[in-house]
Amino acid sequence: MLQCHDARMTSYDTIDYTVAERIATITLDRPDRLNAFTVRMQVEMCDAFDRIDADDDVRVVIVTGRGRGFCAGADLGGGGDTFNTDAAGEGGAVSGAAPDPMEHRDEGGLLTLRIFNCTKPVIGAINGAAVGVGATMTLPMDIRLASTAAKFGFVFARRGIVPEACSSWFLPRLVGISQAAEWCYRGNVFGADEALAGGLVRSLHEPDDLLPAAQEIAREIADSTSAVSIALTRAMLWRMLGESHPMAAHEVDSPGIAYLGKSADAREGVVSFLEKRPAEFADTVSTDMPPHHPWWTEPGFRER
Repeated sequence: MLQCHDARMTSYDTIDYTVAERIATITLDRPDRLNAFTVRMQVEMCDAFDRIDADDDVRVVIVTGRGRGFCAGADLGGGGDTFNTDAAGEGGAVSGAAPDPMEHRDEGGLLTLRIFNCTKPVIGAINGAAVGVGATMTLPMDIRLASTAAKFGFVFARRGIVPEACSSWFLPRLVGISQAAEWCYRGNVFGADEALAGGLVRSLHEPDDLLPAAQEIAREIADSTSAVSIALTRAMLWRMLGESHPMAAHEVDSPGIAYLGKSADAREGVVSFLEKRPAEFADTVSTDMPPHHPWWTEPGFRER
């Protein structure tokens, strides 16, 4: 599993991280800059997701922003060299230079790949402006809710760059190629109503109702489902988006059913249903995942 660091960070400067009732909440915490994205924020968010995957007490993740913005995009404090990898330093929007530009790893992509590989469901509670990387970082999140005050923008063409954070893979799969192309070609900032109509978010909420709505979904998942089932289901759903034939799913769900069918959680799921009581699932992601995970989640798994 992709991890960003060998050891956990002891404190965060650009995000706030809390866990309550088995729900982890990551709050982007640079409100004076509308939570603009920096290298430091990428490192801290990846570290938080490493922490989430290592903590069996965390069942669901919510990502939101503090203040008026969710994330206004890359911090443009570096001026014209903001996206110049030969000039930007650790405090800027992108990291330092690589000898060969093709060797540079896009910071937004490092984050979205880390979210993609998370074993817990991720809910985006988009409270305000989500522009550039502020929009693309939400794409690998499983469920996106937005405030009626939220705005979105895939503004890369208006900044002279290209869509980043793996968004050319995620966005067309979420909203369709035509809608993805229009938003990226126009590069405009659009409102929450258009995001809802285009399928980018599942629902709109008044600002004060947004986080409670996200928490309600998170609590239902945390209280009613098997952690191992959810971890495998999340990986299967996302990775099957890139497959060309349903046989790929059959090759993965067959050993999944065979393995989990013998598990304590499967027995509890059936018995609790028959006894008409809430299930008490005890299996954990850290100890009870099947042996075919995560090898099949990686590119080229059939060649192994």
